Amino acid sequence: MLYQIADGSVSPGGTAVLSHFDFMIKGTEKIAVVGRNGAGKSTLLRLIAGELSLDRDDKRNGPGITTARRLTVGMLGQQAFGDGDRTVEEELLSGCPCRDLFDRERFAYEMEYDRMFTGLGFSRADKKKKLREFSGGEQTKIGLIRLLLDRPDILLLDEPTNHLDLASVQWLEEELRTYERAVVMVSHDRFFLDRVAEVVYEIDRGRLTRYAGNYTAYRAEKAKRLELQQKAYERQQEEIRRLEDVIQRFKHKPTKASFARAKRRQLERMPLAEKPEEEAARFFPGEISPLHPGSKWTLEAEHLKIGYDRPLLEVSLRVRRGQKIGILGSNGAGKSTFLKTVAGFLEPLDGTYTLGNHVTLGYFDQHSAKIQSGKSVLEHFHELYPSLTEKEVRSVLGAYRFGGRNAAKTVSSLSGGEKARLVLAELLQSRPSLLILDEPTNHMDILAKETLEAAFQAYTGTILFVSHDRYFIRQVADAILIFEEDGVMYYPFGYEHYLERIRRGADGGGAAARVKAEDAALLAGMRAVPKAERHRLREIPEEEAYLEWKLRLASERMEPAGSRLERLEEACRELETAIAQSPETWAAVFPELWEQDGTSGSDKTAALEKKPEQGGAPARLEALMQEREALSRERDAAWEQWHEACLAWLEAWEE
Repeated sequence: MLYQIADGSVSPGGTAVLSHFDFMIKGTEKIAVVGRNGAGKSTLLRLIAGELSLDRDDKRNGPGITTARRLTVGMLGQQAFGDGDRTVEEELLSGCPCRDLFDRERFAYEMEYDRMFTGLGFSRADKKKKLREFSGGEQTKIGLIRLLLDRPDILLLDEPTNHLDLASVQWLEEELRTYERAVVMVSHDRFFLDRVAEVVYEIDRGRLTRYAGNYTAYRAEKAKRLELQQKAYERQQEEIRRLEDVIQRFKHKPTKASFARAKRRQLERMPLAEKPEEEAARFFPGEISPLHPGSKWTLEAEHLKIGYDRPLLEVSLRVRRGQKIGILGSNGAGKSTFLKTVAGFLEPLDGTYTLGNHVTLGYFDQHSAKIQSGKSVLEHFHELYPSLTEKEVRSVLGAYRFGGRNAAKTVSSLSGGEKARLVLAELLQSRPSLLILDEPTNHMDILAKETLEAAFQAYTGTILFVSHDRYFIRQVADAILIFEEDGVMYYPFGYEHYLERIRRGADGGGAAARVKAEDAALLAGMRAVPKAERHRLREIPEEEAYLEWKLRLASERMEPAGSRLERLEEACRELETAIAQSPETWAAVFPELWEQDGTSGSDKTAALEKKPEQGGAPARLEALMQEREALSRERDAAWEQWHEACLAWLEAWEE
């Protein structure tokens, strides 16, 4: 145990924030601390950093905080630069433990700081600039570099991705994953936590709960625990109602009064199960289907030039019904302009685009959320959908976290994130065929984002959306459009797969080159498409790409299973031969049978397989027989795996 807090409480300023909690860091764990705003996440980091102390508690056994040894702790935010006239190089080299300019350790330190400095987006020339010439966000990045160079035993990070662009965030993810010491971090970037965290601590009502795994694993495990807790609570409530019913029935009967009093005592002594706090994030067990599904192709664009005064780029694509496409690209690449053009708010500069037959469209951007009304949320929503009963309206609003008192709030009093959530609820309730969304989760907390993720996953229509939230993109998108300077690239699989191709790409080309290099089998389908039908955005034909993708996934399971089965069968054959042809074993165990003339090999094998109590093989041969039996079981299990993989491949092909 590197660091441990046992039965600790913290009350900065006399206000209890964390109460009787336990916390531990084992070895080089990468720990994420999550919880609602104001729950005490930053307080915990300040406690570990030594800025705060535990409350005095005479009932606590031990000092409260114990460490395996003397530890160094570094916290992002403590790196305030006192002298703004120092250059970056002077600041970073001041932490070098070796002062000899020609020492190997000094050389390694400078190489490391140079790697980190450029990895976070700075140029080498920036090393000569003075600290005061950098913005606050850039100074935070320099402070992070200083922390990483210092290599503290416990690295504390409070929202480390706030001032980083996507490339820098991805660099930091890899840096922290390979950091050889412990990390405790607080972040609202769920994708960042998913990539880095190995343990999650949730702070809820002043207490900490430990979950193994990353953020996604934590959410799944918490959902399971809440479900079990809810069932236990409901069972106890049912038992309480039964006992109260028994007491009411018998308390006035003279012959049963003592029995009723006993049941009353039983009820009073029953330890009450805690009612689980209702999860703020809602889940949609059923589908949200469009009123009019529309034709097979929801959107078709041919040589569509988009822009304002001049064309930003040219797009040709087809979007199939039911696709959910996330759009990536740098700021100014034309993502929002494309969405506005498709939605009809901007005229195309050239080319054509058409919506499919019976396709209805819903559009959302940040201006959509600027609604003002003195009516309550309930009244506002009911006015839009008067055919619904009040009960149905409350049910719909509750699914989007506007239940209870939240439904009575006036629309104008809602925060920006709440207004955006209300507008998106209205859009989904209208059930269009095509949703066009521009940054739908901006200014929303994590639970609100997870509610909308669940809604968009349940929605069976088509979605085109822009978002900078990588976790949201991963949860919703099944295809990616990448807006680049030289055009638009289409990637027909999810965000996780796209990132994996980027990481695994060995050449220096763009994402499209990596797809071509890695997925040549998928791109072979392009040859079957007439040139006139090929998309300028290098699109893989959807039907063939999807089929090839499923077949390749199935093959990736089938091929290693088949290879393993072949190896085990060969090992079984070799062992059978060793048993059947071992002269020393036969000479030692059955000399008279071995020396008989005319004895067939099958007779020898039969004698070999006899049980020990029947006069069969002794210990050495019995061991060989047991080994053969174990190997046979392993071979049979491998055959089952191979058989299942073959069936999966066949099922994918038949679809």
